[in-house]
Amino acid sequence: MMTQVRSLGLHGVEGYEVLCECDLSGGLPNFEVVGLPDAAVREARDRVRSAIKNCGFSFPVSRITVNLAPADRKKGGTLYDLPILVGILAAQGELPPPEADCAFLGELSLSGTLRAVPGMLPMALAAQTAGIRRLFVPADAAAEATLAKGMVIYPVETVAQLVAHLKGETLIPPAAPWTPGAGRSPLPDFAEVKGQENVKRALEIAAAGGHNILMIGPPGSGKSMLAKRLPSILPDLSEREALEATAVHSVLGLTTKEEPLLTHRPFRSPHHTVSAIGMAGGGNPLIRPGEISLAHHGILFLDELPEFHKDVLEVLRQPMEEGKVQITRAAGSETFPARFMLVCAMNPCKCGWYGYSDRCRCSPRDVDKYQQRISGPMLDRIDLIVDVPPPDFDTLADKPAGEPSAAIKARVDAARSVQSRRFGPQGIPCNAQMGRGELEAFCPLDQSCQALMKGAFERMGLTARGYDRILRVARTIADLDGSAAIQVPHIAEALQYRATDGLAK
Repeated sequence: MMTQVRSLGLHGVEGYEVLCECDLSGGLPNFEVVGLPDAAVREARDRVRSAIKNCGFSFPVSRITVNLAPADRKKGGTLYDLPILVGILAAQGELPPPEADCAFLGELSLSGTLRAVPGMLPMALAAQTAGIRRLFVPADAAAEATLAKGMVIYPVETVAQLVAHLKGETLIPPAAPWTPGAGRSPLPDFAEVKGQENVKRALEIAAAGGHNILMIGPPGSGKSMLAKRLPSILPDLSEREALEATAVHSVLGLTTKEEPLLTHRPFRSPHHTVSAIGMAGGGNPLIRPGEISLAHHGILFLDELPEFHKDVLEVLRQPMEEGKVQITRAAGSETFPARFMLVCAMNPCKCGWYGYSDRCRCSPRDVDKYQQRISGPMLDRIDLIVDVPPPDFDTLADKPAGEPSAAIKARVDAARSVQSRRFGPQGIPCNAQMGRGELEAFCPLDQSCQALMKGAFERMGLTARGYDRILRVARTIADLDGSAAIQVPHIAEALQYRATDGLAK
């Protein structure tokens, strides 16, 4: 007898429907899984056999063939344990055949209890698109599955509980839709930072327009402290952004049953020893997202920027422009989202004190060699470069607390609202993503601004990309200023953040 059970699978960070076909036939006892399964899927044979026996059911002594369709797509993970078990029990008459609008997924223990699997959110969203109305998932993953609206989610703890439900004996109560708790964990606040008003201003501009920023200063000047407080002034995640960002974390198993949805913009801070694959994504045989995708709709913070390997920094160039990264391997190709704000921090030299203190003992050649670890094309993709000088004693000892993040965030939200109205509901979300068409439409310059830009272009040796980035930053400064048009002070401030005085010439 043959039965069909609907399930889901993962392809990159997107889910797709999988049909689990189970056939029991005569012949020598054998259990075969086909449909391009990996080792974890093939091992389902042993988990399913033990779970069926340990739950008090008889395991069929016959030839069992399980096909996971579509058979031309690689299947990985342990999520097919539950649909295989349901298919076998239904094929031998222990269960009624599952109805057409039901789908099952989950990992089995040998005792018959269910364990959560990564990637629940993108698979639940795929189930919603496929017309599935009832989804049976492990109890620990039910909260995440409820984020895909329009379905009934059944949290399954054991095989015995599922069998009783499918037979109509004891029904499983559907999972309630997950909602964020009242008290979200607070983010570090800018009120804790004394001084550094010029850097706070630059970070406010970066947050208001979604711009990349580089902070240059000696050790202990507060670069990392300031960067870690940037999420507290960023606009809140929209529902679409939260689902997209959470889907990437879900695929890598970084969500929890208590907090299945990201409520703050992600802040990723990889160590400088990270590899290019760890940064951009990769793997074999399944290609997984990297740090730049985990920072989707959030911040990628690279501390000690020159200490990162050159190949790691260079893989960032294309994603910074396109908002996505395509990974191609012999096993296939995947495209992951990577729309992030790049926030970097670095010392001006190896010892960290060049230009700030007499204690620097680096030679000009050493300083130049250290700073040349960052390529010109990489620097050209950074919108704001700001100097972070060391605070003096009086500032640390006597200066009162700084402006709180809530006040800065209110200005950032107001500027983002202007941008939302400008670009429309289906347009780009912020100024940093403006293309040539948007720049021509929304960043016209009068004669005074044109003259200032022309002088800066020739004096600073700007590239076409650098010219566009100055316009984007100036547009953001004008939005913060409540100005409909870009004016000379806005251009002047944008040019100030484009200067590389903190870098050796």
